[in-house]
Amino acid sequence: MTGKFRLGLKGKMSLLLALLLVFIVTCLSVLVLSGIRENQRTMLEQSFTQQAEAANLRVREEYLTEGRIPPDQFMKQTGQRLAVDLGAQSGMAVTLYTVDGSFAGTSLPFQPRADVQDALQFTAQGQWAYITEGDQLLFLAPLYNAEQRLGTVQFHASLAEQNAFYARIRQLFLIAGATVLGVGFLIGYLYVRRQVNVIDRLNRAASQIGQGDYLSAPSVVRKDELGELAQGIYEMSGSISTSVGALHEEKQKLLETVGRLRELEQQQKQFIGNISHELKTPLTSIIAYADLLNMYSDDPALLDDAGRRIHVEAQRLYSLVEKALQLSAMDVYEFETQAEAVPLRPLLEEAVARMQGKADSCRVTIHTSLVEGEVWADPENVMHIMLNLLDNAIKYNRPGGQVHLLNYTAASADGAHRMIIEVADTGIGIPEEAVSRIFDPFYTVSRDRSRASGGTGLGLALVRNLTEKQGGSVQLVETGPDGARLRVELLLHASGSERINYTQNDEGETRNE
Repeated sequence: MTGKFRLGLKGKMSLLLALLLVFIVTCLSVLVLSGIRENQRTMLEQSFTQQAEAANLRVREEYLTEGRIPPDQFMKQTGQRLAVDLGAQSGMAVTLYTVDGSFAGTSLPFQPRADVQDALQFTAQGQWAYITEGDQLLFLAPLYNAEQRLGTVQFHASLAEQNAFYARIRQLFLIAGATVLGVGFLIGYLYVRRQVNVIDRLNRAASQIGQGDYLSAPSVVRKDELGELAQGIYEMSGSISTSVGALHEEKQKLLETVGRLRELEQQQKQFIGNISHELKTPLTSIIAYADLLNMYSDDPALLDDAGRRIHVEAQRLYSLVEKALQLSAMDVYEFETQAEAVPLRPLLEEAVARMQGKADSCRVTIHTSLVEGEVWADPENVMHIMLNLLDNAIKYNRPGGQVHLLNYTAASADGAHRMIIEVADTGIGIPEEAVSRIFDPFYTVSRDRSRASGGTGLGLALVRNLTEKQGGSVQLVETGPDGARLRVELLLHASGSERINYTQNDEGETRNE
């Protein structure tokens, strides 16, 4: 059975290292050899330039001593002698040509046969020219006397020594490159193999964690990135172990939550029973008094009492239905309030004035300690909040009792300044076991007292919803046998603020728009 060929990490890294070494050695060799070739060319140019200047000086001197004769005639007469002199002076073979390109003389024992006509055309234009034939190099340069061209000088140079040096360097690079490549590949392979072995150990540690066998110590101890990775895997193992333990705890909490849900289901059933009972009670009273009206229609006192009681029960029923609908709408639909800058003191004074009649009838005195300030809220909602709080403080108070209303600014937990409103009473107080439930719908501390005063148990639930939907909060801060104190926090109005709408979605999250 033949399996598909698979190149592992060791093979890939080794191949990459080999290619990298070949690339580096090749680039280095090419650059160095190119530098050597360029240096040889530069040195030859400098040498030929010096020789050409020396030849120009020698020919010019000879020309000036011969008198005023045409350049061609001068070169034909003195060319052979000048070529020999220049050859001895430069140490190279020299050939001279006339202005029209004809042969004038040479320091060689025989006349050169190289085709230099193309090069002579360059020198005729005042330029240098090179001709390379194997290991031989011909350098041609124009000869001048001031601005008058006298002819062309040609130097014969051998490149055999330079080519041999270049070949030796190239051979040296081939040997050195092969050696470096072999040794570097061997060292790199051993290093890569060691790193891959470390990675294998880390992989085995990860597999061990995946099987639920958590690490008791790091699988690799190093002071590099792989050591940090090993430490990270070890810490991850500890975190997973802790998380698994936490999951078991969460499972237990989930079981407890299921129990709580069942309890909430029971509370829902109780809620339905409560609202049914609360609706049934005033309706029963209304029906009973309506029957009395039919039975004793000739009794004025009974008629007056029955009508008054029917009115009271109808008002109670209306209030119950209204608040229940308000709470239902808040829970089901997205609730929006139109916030604006509300001067709080006049609003609180108006709320006190509206509740003053009820306070007088219950023989309760309302005391206020109010300061100026503006909140960013819906004024109608703030009025609903205050009326409900004052109504509760009056209803659950004692005859001759007191209600204290005050407001002030203070920094909240998040560091922002807010407006604080407190309503305190000297009433019956709230038992400790009822503190966590006073904001629940239909919950009342004293059912008999609530029925006697027309309470529905929905006022504080409505207050909580209205406050939270405007970015505020409400809480019971003090209770006892001498009364209770509730605190409402609302956003202060900032100067220049734009109009903000506070909305609450179906999940109960409050946001501003």
